[in-house]
Amino acid sequence: MSHNGSGFRPSTSPVEEGKVYEAKIEDIGREGDGIARIQNFVIFVPGTKIGDQVKIRITRVGRRMGFGEVVHE
Repeated sequence: MSHNGSGFRPSTSPVEEGKVYEAKIEDIGREGDGIARIQNFVIFVPGTKIGDQVKIRITRVGRRMGFGEVVHE
């Protein structure tokens, strides 16, 4: 599959809804949610703070960002 920059490919997100990933919270968004990045893809995670190392279950995936929740073991 070649990537010549033309067209929209919705399958380019590095995360999938419902799956769990480990990530570090690197920043805080305007609404106070933590921001993690998985392969440069932004994930908003409520209830976290900068420096938290968390497991995140992806709850929603958009074109440019996703949303997740902390998985408590």
